[in-house]
Amino acid sequence: MTKLTETQTIILTAGAQRPDNIALPLPKGLAGAAAKMAVNKMIDRGWLQEVDANLRRGEPLWRETGDGHGTTLVVTDAGLLAIGIDPIVTQRIVANHKRAGETTLTNQPIQRAGTKQAMLIALLQAPDGATMDTIIAATGWQAHTVRGAMSGALGKKLGLIVTSAKEGDGARVYRISPGSAGSRTSLAEA
Repeated sequence: MTKLTETQTIILTAGAQRPDNIALPLPKGLAGAAAKMAVNKMIDRGWLQEVDANLRRGEPLWRETGDGHGTTLVVTDAGLLAIGIDPIVTQRIVANHKRAGETTLTNQPIQRAGTKQAMLIALLQAPDGATMDTIIAATGWQAHTVRGAMSGALGKKLGLIVTSAKEGDGARVYRISPGSAGSRTSLAEA
């Protein structure tokens, strides 16, 4: 995966979660010459693209062009790949939701196979589920990081429902509920 600065990661991740992958507004504290330098580097690397802003839709402006129009910044497919999101899988899921007649769809990030998040999903999709100790051993994360990933990345961003129950030996086992929104598309299929 590409080595990104913290600022680049924040800009790309925030843009990937917005409609039409709009990269604005930039993080607080990033303004003026520093913002221009960071954005220009990202444009040079192909991670961001400057496009005409649609003022009727209220798209934020990056710069004014002087003729009453302006431009905004969008995260490109290369930018999505740089943060581990597969744009082809995202486009396929959007198309599937549109065919199914769903009108409220956010641009959900989908992680590539081989990441720790993909490993976590695979562990939780196993028929036996996974204990906290198993997840910690597989990912190298601490328990609070695992809980945060299950709640934030899996629950809030991917729409997966993670359940837990104490088994016969007293250990808590975590599983992805079969009825979860994203559980129909496993990372192996993507």
